[in-house]
Amino acid sequence: MGVSGHKPLILAPAGGRESFLAALAAGAEGIYCGLKAFSARMEARNFGPEELRDLTALAHGEGARVFVTLNTLLAASELEPVGRLLEQLGRFVRPDGVIVQDLALAALVRQTGFAGEVHWSTLANVSFSAALGFLAARLPAHAVVLPRELTIEEIRLAAAACPPGLKLEVFVHGALCYGVSGRCYWSSYLGGKSGLRGRCVQPCRRLYRQGEGAAARHFSCLDLELEVLSKVLLRLPQVAAWKIEGRKKGPHYVHATVSAYRLIRDHAGDRAAQREARRLLALSLGRPGSHSLFLPQRPQNPLPADGRTGSGLFLGPLKGAPGRLFLKPRIALFPGDLLRVGFEDTPGHRIERVGRALPAGGRLVLAAEKGPAPPKGTPVFLIDRREEGLKKAIGAREEKLSRESDPVPASDFRIKPPRAATASSQQGKVRQEIVTRSPRAAARGKGGGAWLEPGEAGLWEGIDPARLRPWLPPVFFPAEEDRLRETLQGLIERGFRRFVLNAPWQAALFPREPAGLSLWAGPFCNLANPLALEMAAELGFDGAIVSPELPAADALRLPRRSPIPLGIVTAGLWPLCLSRLAPPRLFPQKAFRSPKGEEAWWVRRGGLVWVYPDWRLDLRAEEERLRRAGYRLFVELAEPVPVGVRLKARPGRFNWDGSWP
Repeated sequence: MGVSGHKPLILAPAGGRESFLAALAAGAEGIYCGLKAFSARMEARNFGPEELRDLTALAHGEGARVFVTLNTLLAASELEPVGRLLEQLGRFVRPDGVIVQDLALAALVRQTGFAGEVHWSTLANVSFSAALGFLAARLPAHAVVLPRELTIEEIRLAAAACPPGLKLEVFVHGALCYGVSGRCYWSSYLGGKSGLRGRCVQPCRRLYRQGEGAAARHFSCLDLELEVLSKVLLRLPQVAAWKIEGRKKGPHYVHATVSAYRLIRDHAGDRAAQREARRLLALSLGRPGSHSLFLPQRPQNPLPADGRTGSGLFLGPLKGAPGRLFLKPRIALFPGDLLRVGFEDTPGHRIERVGRALPAGGRLVLAAEKGPAPPKGTPVFLIDRREEGLKKAIGAREEKLSRESDPVPASDFRIKPPRAATASSQQGKVRQEIVTRSPRAAARGKGGGAWLEPGEAGLWEGIDPARLRPWLPPVFFPAEEDRLRETLQGLIERGFRRFVLNAPWQAALFPREPAGLSLWAGPFCNLANPLALEMAAELGFDGAIVSPELPAADALRLPRRSPIPLGIVTAGLWPLCLSRLAPPRLFPQKAFRSPKGEEAWWVRRGGLVWVYPDWRLDLRAEEERLRRAGYRLFVELAEPVPVGVRLKARPGRFNWDGSWP
């Protein structure tokens, strides 16, 4: 098993009751699931408090732990409802822990007295080793879910830096996002459906075209599938859980993947067990698999050349003619099997339920429906099924659940108001800060800020520290950590004291000794409510640039309730997302477009790929209102536009005119 006695939990997803019971039937030692609100997978069915209480009791009776996701970005108006939910969970549901993203949850855990564990989600972007000790020392933290973008060498670095009492969770299977967790705004910027709030509409899965080339799914990833590679994690006792993604998946997927990874974990040297695990994963009905960046010496770009990333088991193409379309499936089909015809953005897309058993190679005639028929050759996928054995296992556990469940009592929790804003946070001169890629160009202008990359201290030679403050990257990884720390140390030695950080945990890179050190939380910290700002102040931040996703009503209320001065991005190019992956079939710095005519382009900066829309964020017309509300800093992100890319003159108001659902 690698380390004597070390046996990480197999942590299963459950987006609904049947999937929860399927996880227990497969022997999962842990299950994570969401409530009907404040979950990062709002499209899943999720659970009410009464149902979750009964399921949690059942899981505990079978020796399994339960973790509840409260991992969304929170508006100010949601703090008290979340506090009430948290109190109800602690008193009546009694899960083993909660999974969180927003700094405000740390305050709410303290205020409600929640006694379970606190696990920090991938959306919190705890992406480098020093962040682990910083988080564990200052906030409620029992575990950190590591980003899916890490290599095994970077996971080893994180494990070596993990302080006693803190555990690590590593994803071993499931869907991969193109964007780095917590650093994707694509769905929000294009349509107001925030991935940070669990409502992503997956624009990365759409068809895009560059020039006269064919449209393809250039940003749609294969699934992560570490399978037998997971065995190397057995040597790291700090990795306490192998996590399977898939709260929108059905019970067949949950049962198959949990069973497979239990075999891989428990029978590491048994070739027959490994073959059976691979068979289960091949039939789990997910997307085709990739180990992505896990092996640094042999990485796999999970963006496939053929663009085939549809979930489900491919059964074959439609044959016949319109009105007489049929499928000859490659495997036998069972009554109740669920099929997907095509994709959501292709003509004739539909979901079909199989009515009777059909042998492999049999003929399944597609019923005629209103609307456009799918064309001949459209791929058909098996996306869910109920084998008789799984039905019986789920049914046996259903019988143990109470038929009538007493309601969970309401909570009378009242939030303790955040620390009142100080006069200094509301007064003083309003500053403008232009943030550029080049420190020298910024210094030749009016000053402001410039992005800092690991190992680029030389670019700051001769720069007056009083005129310019470095902006740390929105994300960096353990392999880059030492170089960035050395770069920061060199700047501090030359007199730099003012910095903008783009994850709260980046404060771990700074020594406490230098007098006059001033740290601001940048916009990628995703701070959006008064309690999160109060926690930022507690972590040592002197000011904060709020989340760019905020609607007007939320943004304008924040300064009066913030204990620290606030800034906001009012102009410039805001990225749709940041990624570690370059799209292999799209040229950099050249426009590509969606079927709706939206255009974007990508560029590599250091270790990150930045994807930009072809129109600017522009809230400059709102600056007077923002000034009166109490904002003291207006930021413009001055990203150079590639030759040949023309920016559109269209409103760039992000979510300003909308509301958070």
